[in-house]
Amino acid sequence: MKDDSHHVIFMQKAIREAELAYQAGEFPVGCVIADGRDVIASGSRTTSRGITANEIDHAEILALRNLYEKWPGIGPDISKDELCLYSTLEPCLMCFGAILISGIRHIVYAFEDVMGGGTSCGLQTLTPLYRDIELIVTPHVCRLESAALMRAFFSSPDNSYLKDTLFSEYAIGLKC
Repeated sequence: MKDDSHHVIFMQKAIREAELAYQAGEFPVGCVIADGRDVIASGSRTTSRGITANEIDHAEILALRNLYEKWPGIGPDISKDELCLYSTLEPCLMCFGAILISGIRHIVYAFEDVMGGGTSCGLQTLTPLYRDIELIVTPHVCRLESAALMRAFFSSPDNSYLKDTLFSEYAIGLKC
């Protein structure tokens, strides 16, 4: 198990990815996948606005895609069970499922998604492919930094993504 300072180092890299998304006018979520020593893949949320807007290009999905493009078959020197995924926002159901299927068994996130977070799903009620997974979920690493990005995003009149939802109200109203 990695100590908290180790998680902070990698989460700060995920926050940098979220800042890139924010600077591009996108929903500020960033993700990195680390092997314990280095970041081996990363992603930032894209297409949360404009005519190409969709609900597939989440930071976690893009980081997983990047992982497989860089490391087809994950390579002999990287074991998936040694990988840890760091996301600035609790993964949604789609991302959570993709992370499980990918074989990554440790998820660290910064800010809880009170509207759509998927990490509290009880795996024991699912089919055999998922129910026996030994998963570690570590919440709230660099939570305030991620929350600040969310508040900035939702406070801007230029951003309409998820405006006036439970999530935006929670992020804006959070007392830090």
